Amino acid sequence: MNWFVFALLSAFFASLTAILAKIGIRDVNSNLATAIRTIVILIFAWGVVIYQGTWKHIGSLSGYSVFFLVLSGLATGLSWLFYFRALQLGQASQVAPIDKLSLALTVILAVIFLHEKVSLSIITGAVLMLAGTYIIAFGKF
Repeated sequence: MNWFVFALLSAFFASLTAILAKIGIRDVNSNLATAIRTIVILIFAWGVVIYQGTWKHIGSLSGYSVFFLVLSGLATGLSWLFYFRALQLGQASQVAPIDKLSLALTVILAVIFLHEKVSLSIITGAVLMLAGTYIIAFGKF
């Protein structure tokens, strides 16, 4: 499978995440719900790594890679904590589009930090994502 199929699968399971989490956090502290979800992800991810045998490569990771993976993990944790709290307080159909502003923000951050090139089509797409998020989340033109 190529990157596009994996990206579609990611989008599908991310959408399920919102729906299942919204159902599951009813009458549950959002931070506790995030912790439970994290334990499941931890067990699942390590199960895959152990099954594939890739755990043997831990010793070959550079300090640079580990540092940025740890930072990424902290960012993910914060994202999840805020996401679950937002889901608990708001409607999934409004929270999820706001959360997906990460798409446009990623384009901006990729240009700044990764020096990725942007084209008119990328800028147009990011602007349309921002507009679409606003329309979906707030129902206004």
